[in-house]
This record gives sequence, structure tokens and C-alpha cells, in this order.
Amino acid sequence: MPDQRDARRIVALAPMPPEPAAYALARYSRSPDSIEESLRWVHAHSSEKFWEQFYFAYGHGSIADLGHVTICLENISEFAAIRLEDEPLWDGQAKSSRYQNFATAGSVVPEAIVGTEVEARYRGIQGSLFSVYALLQEPLKEFLQERYPRPEGMTASQYERTIAARAYDVTRYLLTLGTKTNVGQVVSIRTLEKQITRFLSMQMPELQAIGQELKEVCAKPPLQLWAELQGVKGEPPTPLAPTLARHAGPSAYLSTVYRDLTREAKEQLRRWGIDRPSAWMQQRDVDLIDAHPPLDEIAATLLYRVSHAPYRTILDHVQAWPEQEKRRLVEEVLRTRGPHDELVPEFRSGYTFIFDVLMDIGGWRDLHRHRRCQQIQQPFTTLHGFDVPPILQEVGLEPSYVQAMEAVKRDIEALRGESQEAALYAIPFGFKVRCLFKMDFAEAEYIARLRSGVKGHWSYRRIAWRMKEQIAARYPFLGDKIEATPPEVDESLVR
Repeated sequence: MPDQRDARRIVALAPMPPEPAAYALARYSRSPDSIEESLRWVHAHSSEKFWEQFYFAYGHGSIADLGHVTICLENISEFAAIRLEDEPLWDGQAKSSRYQNFATAGSVVPEAIVGTEVEARYRGIQGSLFSVYALLQEPLKEFLQERYPRPEGMTASQYERTIAARAYDVTRYLLTLGTKTNVGQVVSIRTLEKQITRFLSMQMPELQAIGQELKEVCAKPPLQLWAELQGVKGEPPTPLAPTLARHAGPSAYLSTVYRDLTREAKEQLRRWGIDRPSAWMQQRDVDLIDAHPPLDEIAATLLYRVSHAPYRTILDHVQAWPEQEKRRLVEEVLRTRGPHDELVPEFRSGYTFIFDVLMDIGGWRDLHRHRRCQQIQQPFTTLHGFDVPPILQEVGLEPSYVQAMEAVKRDIEALRGESQEAALYAIPFGFKVRCLFKMDFAEAEYIARLRSGVKGHWSYRRIAWRMKEQIAARYPFLGDKIEATPPEVDESLVR
């Protein structure tokens, strides 16, 4: 008879602390032992010593992909949630502004303005927007119920939830980047370390505080509520990721690169005469960029990242530069890079499909979740104006919305001189943001097909359809293979 040890077997492991789990799987790949033998070995030896030697000293980064953590962050700003989700290898969910009522959510108040007159003005801005948010809910629901009666086969509770969600599709335009939200994420230790490093390297106080608190969470035992609810009693809980907690820290490169780049961009844009919106060409909501050399792309993307100008406008000027000027910009960005620092995302180049997208922050938040593309987002601003949900005009609520948005724009401009942080957190989702999306055809097809569907929000449905149109105009055969749905197709009760 064949030895039982030679028979094929598939084994599922119960959850373990992430550092011992990664150690066990790393050893398992480096020895002839079974998984049981590897687990027993790791249980008898120090996983921290292994991590110190192989991950932090030798730089065997793939080891950290084998241990995963579940972390929840509550009452953080929407801005912080966006920055959490910037990681390319990230799995998580944020509290949905399309399906939940944020009327009582409240806003994060920057610590620097607490107890000052600026705090009162900031709270006034946020409070007025929440008031309009709540005020529009019932009229919108009544209008939607009149336009879309409950169909047969849909229960009353399903119908109410669907109508409420469509109303939130509109009112969420009044939520701000400072609105409190919750995020749950499941990430590898490697991604978590990068996340902590990014946050500790940023200038925003809230993000630095979150980075520090993530380190502290790693040094403590995790919440054991699920085991308690099941009546499971085991060994005393161990710290989540103690070695990571000791070693994760800020990056001097990340702390300085965007500050230096901003200074460079301001000088270049001023010299080119495109440092003000009045100098820009007609703003397109979606612009598919022609193919261009890698060095031109990297230089233009670096400047795009810290400006508000369209990519095409910046690229036109970069392509007129002498070769040595483009090289000088790249060299300047790499000047402070250390041996363990990855290139910043602006260097991720070479994709065939590059879309410069200008759209409202609320709709962009949904597109931001796509991981199979590179995204270079410009700073949030009020310079591009705001979108008006079409339904507001039909309901007769457009004047109230426009008045609120124009008032908050004036308030933000006044607030910016006293607190850049507060001015940022006061920007509503209805204002537009510019973002570069770089992808291959498979991802372009996926986004255009998925996001143009009738279940989607009208904002990103329009953007997805425009992507399909521009691909079809440039590459007719490929465009014909994208089964996207025109935005005029309306099935509002489909969820």
C-alpha cells in the first residue's frame, strides 16, 4: 500500500496570530515537514526572532504577505478613509454613504482649532450642510415614490430601502471630507506596515495620529469577542503583531518628496502660465490621452499629482521641455529616496489606457475602489466647482442645494487662510476632483461595463460610458467589445 503521507491532502487552518502564521507558512515552504510539524516547530520557537532576522534585517518582504490582520477604524474622517484605501493590495469596506443615513454622523474637528473661533466657524459650516442633507431627504423620497411605484414582487421593506438609497445618492453630495465614518480592513502585515509608514510620513495630524494608533494596536492583543461569544477558552491572547509595532516608522523620503514636488510644480506652472483655472483649456469630464514616451509620462504625472491642471495641458508643456529638464525633475524626486523606499506611485507608467477624469468626489469614491489600475489623484479643492444632481431640478430643490454649495465654497476660501486642515475637511462630496486612471484594456472594459450598469450611481455611470465612447472612437473594434449601458437607460428600482 502507498504510504498515507504520500496521498494528496488539503488542510484548512484555524485563524492564528499573524506573525506566527506567517512564520509557520514561511517555514513550511522551506522544509519537507507537514503543516502540522511546521506549526509545532513554530509554537516552540520565537516568531519575533524570525521576523527580526528575515523580514526586518534581510528584507524578505514576501514573508509578511502570509500573515493577515482584521482591523476596524471608527469615527475617522472620510478623508482618512480615502487615504487608507490608497493601498493597491487592500481589502476592506467603508461605511456606505449610498445606503446609510449620515445625518447624525458628525465631523472630525482638527485638534489645532479646538477651543478657537475657527472651530465655531468650522462647526457652523458642517452643521449647515448636515441640516440641508436632512432637509432634502423626505421631499426626495416622496418624489421617487411617486415616480417609481412599488412593483409587484418587491416587499414594502425592500422598496423603502431602495427608495432611501436613491435619496442618499443625492443627499450624500452634501457630506464632507470631514464627516465621520468607519472602515473595516483585512490586510497582510506587509500592507499594514506600508500603511503605517505612509500615515506616519504625512503632514495631516489626523493621519499621523492614526498611523501611531495602528502601531499601538499591533502591540496589543486583539479583541477576543467572537471566541467569547462561542464560549471558546484558550491560551491568553498574544499581541497582534509586536515585531511590526516596534519597527514600523515614518519614511524620510515620503515625508519630503511631495513637499519638494509641490514647490517644483508651482514654479513650473507659474512659468507656463497655467497655475490658475482661467488659463486651462476646456475641462473634459473624461479625456483619453494619446500614447507618449515613458519619461514624458513620468514627468507629467509627477507635476499633475501636485497641481490642479488637466494632464493634457501639463503634458503639452513637458513634451516641449529639453530632455535634460525632464531628467532633472526625475532626479530631484529621487534625491532623498532610501535603499528600502519604493518608487512613489507616479512612476507606475506604461499603461496603454490613460484617462484624465474630472468628477464629483462622491462618485469618484466608488471608482477609487478599483485596484487593477493606477490612480494618481490631485489635491481636493473647490476650484473645479460642483456637480448638481439632475433630480434636484425636477423636484424643485436645486436652488436650496446650489445656495448651500456656493455658501460653503465662500466659507472654505475664508477658512483656508486660518486652517488648511479645516478647509479641507469642509469640502463636500459634490465638489469635483481630478484623477488620472492608468490601466490595461481588461480593466478599462471591466470598469466601463460594471460602472455603467443600471444599479450604479448616475455620476460614475456617465464617466464609465464616456470611457467606452472614447475607447470606441480610438479603437473601434475593441470599443465594440465593451457591453456598457448608456446613462439614459433608467431602472432606478434595480439594486
